[in-house]
Amino acid sequence: MHKVIFDTDPGVDDAMALLFLHNHPEIDLIGITTVFGNAAIETTTRNALFLKREWGIEAPVAKGDGKTYNPMRNPIDWPVMIHGHDGLGNIDVPETIDLPLDPRSASRFIIETVRANPGEVTLIAVGRMSNLAYALKEDPAIAGLVKQVIIMGGAFDVPGNITPAAEANIHGDPEAADAVMMAPWKVVVVGLDVTMKTVMTRKRLAELTAQNGKHLKLLSDISQFYIDFYGQHVKDEGMVVHDSCACIYLIAPDLFTTRSGAIRVVAGGIADGQTIQKPDARSFPPGNWDDLPSQHACIGIDAEKVMALLDETLVR
Repeated sequence: MHKVIFDTDPGVDDAMALLFLHNHPEIDLIGITTVFGNAAIETTTRNALFLKREWGIEAPVAKGDGKTYNPMRNPIDWPVMIHGHDGLGNIDVPETIDLPLDPRSASRFIIETVRANPGEVTLIAVGRMSNLAYALKEDPAIAGLVKQVIIMGGAFDVPGNITPAAEANIHGDPEAADAVMMAPWKVVVVGLDVTMKTVMTRKRLAELTAQNGKHLKLLSDISQFYIDFYGQHVKDEGMVVHDSCACIYLIAPDLFTTRSGAIRVVAGGIADGQTIQKPDARSFPPGNWDDLPSQHACIGIDAEKVMALLDETLVR
């Protein structure tokens, strides 16, 4: 069993990824931590509690602080044109959910859970990296206790999606992402190089919903607004399943091709939020890239098999 803390900003594709984690028989979802991104922290936390309630998820939910790693940065306007005003496709999520939050902050929850399960916990982060960076700042030693970190974010050999240089999750808190990349733990970055090749069509989602009514009916309702947005970005009428790709990597890393090497994130200027890798296979003169941990960037994917695994798990 893979013990997982899911650091998330629900978010439509976050919801699909959460249902994947909840349904997969080899995953023990031991915590959900919330971060701002697809909506404000109050909204993403409310959404996490809503999905926990509707899908019968036992994992506790811990709320993030809702601030960037560099306090001088201010979050940009929330992407309501993508995820809706409620963050879940404008399905009119209730304003309050009658479930308690874990009393700890997200970063504290990460620290204490990792320390209670040394060498066993995988952190899957599919929003800003703020909670992970704050956990590292408070307790740097957890880097040696985490099994691995899997991130949905970044763009290495393809353009970004928020600027030509940057992917949105990284762009939203680049200083946090840079701290996470440089920490001495194993990081796998599942970015736009691979996620843009995975599309859940409206037709395919309807067929899956017919096989598993209640849970997938809610997911389908949440996803319609997102699919409408992606109509201008993908050939088929469907949605890119960014966050699910990071979760699927945990179960089936053989479906991905990775490139190893140090990774840094640009903080400031025209390329703010750009992810850059120094491949291990290339040699360069001595400089600022020396003595950094070698991380893994996904550069290839068997999209057909990834989608098949997603389908199979969602209908369980």
